[in-house]
Amino acid sequence: MTETATTGRALPHPAREEIRLETVLHALSDPMRLRIVRELAADEGELSCSQFDLPVTKSTTTHHFRVLRESGVIRQVYRGTAKMNGLRRDDLDGLFPGLLDSLLAAADRQAARSGGSG
Repeated sequence: MTETATTGRALPHPAREEIRLETVLHALSDPMRLRIVRELAADEGELSCSQFDLPVTKSTTTHHFRVLRESGVIRQVYRGTAKMNGLRRDDLDGLFPGLLDSLLAAADRQAARSGGSG
């Protein structure tokens, strides 16, 4: 992880050239993490961790966000006391053109078939 910031609250993220396809696919293979990514893609901005209503414990939610961040799928930054999350769409689209849109469309079709959000 080469990207670092100067504050003590900075979180490590992989640089764009360090993002690997298999790590991204692993991160997106979990239903809760895919749900987070779908919500971020729908919002097209940043959402705080508290804006996600996931049916798991806080520690499990934290784990899911960490996996997404460390895989390069999302960027997390502190804004005051809130940890804000944004999809690294530009990086993912640049490295793997069409992958994110295809995965999101497939997840939407699956949710429509099952009648749920995930």
